[in-house]
Amino acid sequence: MNDRAADRILFQLKTRGPQTIGELGAHFSMTGEAARQHLAKLADAGLVEPEDRRQGRGRPRRYWMLTESGHARFPDNHAQLTVELLQSVRELFGDAGLDRLIDKRRVETLNAYKADIGKADSFKDRLERLTAMREREGYMADWSEVDDGSFLLIENHCPICAAAAECQGICRAELELFQDVLGPDCMVERTDHILAGARRCAYRITPR
Repeated sequence: MNDRAADRILFQLKTRGPQTIGELGAHFSMTGEAARQHLAKLADAGLVEPEDRRQGRGRPRRYWMLTESGHARFPDNHAQLTVELLQSVRELFGDAGLDRLIDKRRVETLNAYKADIGKADSFKDRLERLTAMREREGYMADWSEVDDGSFLLIENHCPICAAAAECQGICRAELELFQDVLGPDCMVERTDHILAGARRCAYRITPR
């Protein structure tokens, strides 16, 4: 299996979650047997693993998903250094000092986002610009409109996950950041959270 094919399958599982052999085969226009061989090699490398799920009557369906090593193929930017810096800030200045640092970063990020998003002509344009900025920052971001009129902002990867695990105030600040950027004419709430065990972070955005 060439590296490009492996990366494409890993990217598909990262961004779309667990999938069956049939789903992967259809997406990549390959036979089920070819998809099975690719997954077997990825499993031997410790990057994917199967899970059998029962859905109603009949035999359970086998889904393939990333292992911890598979997720690690999508890097956490400067993870160890960032964690050590956060720990040092807490030791020197306490939790209050760490909160001030996070708030300062949020304000600086907000100003940078608003410099671009402030040019948007509509709410959807603001959401599109925010998603594009998050995508450039490595969050594998996307958005979609839901049938009930709300919107879903999805981040399939967190490039600062180690830092967020060390200091969950970072996640709080990001939720506030999205609300400030998108404006008072909507409500932003987190529905999926990687640190809570979800495979992605997701935010429901409801127009007021």
